[in-house]
Amino acid sequence: MEKSIAQSIYDETLVDSDIFVLKFTNETADNKLFKREVSSSYIQFHFCVKGAASFSFNNGNYRLPISDETSLLLYNPQRDMPIEVAVSPRSWVLSLLLPIDNLHALFSRDAGYISFLSDENKGRKYYKDAPISPSMAIVINQLLNYNLHSSVKQLYFKAKSYELLSLYFNRPADVNIEQCPFLVDEDNVAKIKRAKEIILRRMAEPPSLQQLADEVQLPINRLKEGFKQVYGDTVFSFLFDHKMEYARQLLATGSHNVNEVGLKIGYSTASHFIAAFKKKYGTTPKRFVMALSN
Repeated sequence: MEKSIAQSIYDETLVDSDIFVLKFTNETADNKLFKREVSSSYIQFHFCVKGAASFSFNNGNYRLPISDETSLLLYNPQRDMPIEVAVSPRSWVLSLLLPIDNLHALFSRDAGYISFLSDENKGRKYYKDAPISPSMAIVINQLLNYNLHSSVKQLYFKAKSYELLSLYFNRPADVNIEQCPFLVDEDNVAKIKRAKEIILRRMAEPPSLQQLADEVQLPINRLKEGFKQVYGDTVFSFLFDHKMEYARQLLATGSHNVNEVGLKIGYSTASHFIAAFKKKYGTTPKRFVMALSN
């Protein structure tokens, strides 16, 4: 794997028998490039839930852009298709990779429903771009913002990966795919997303829950319930995790001291920031920086 490091984060999880979930997050002001080998036996699903990215093939001669709230499905049994993705600033992309045989096994009874799984299309390359539905966005954000004990991570990712596949191939007219009736309304989902953007943008001085609810024009109980459903966590627990991750990234650059980082994320005293960082990572900021140096 080649990747730029700095403040960008790449995370890969093996969830089940050669099925991988890849998370690309770029919170910097620059484009970041990630590369990963992928064999021709794999089908690729890419989802952009924030910002934009661009996938390159054939040594950069062919590019496929992906923008906010859109997805790409890529499959070419005739040649390997390594991932080379340029992730734009402030962008999040999640990818799901699985062998085509695994997908055939999942849909063995309904292969005719999925065009590229039909007998006549076997062996052909396939490409599709499509919007991300609100229900898919919920699952993707739960994977991106995973906040459970590490012992259940693989099980959780496996369940969510299959859920995401089922929603991707779902016939919209057949069933109500929303898990929460409140989130059937895409306007409500957009308000929840706007609430997240507000707290991240103003993380040093975030609004109160009531102020946030008023700003996005949602009842406070709907804000709390909807945010937990979409992002898998409470508003301020989600914000805390983001602040600590942002602080870790800043410290890793070596260009900011502990006091400066604490102030940037809203801690007026270094002692409060140190205590919060230790609560999250089990070590102090100073020891974290020293470990990087070593």
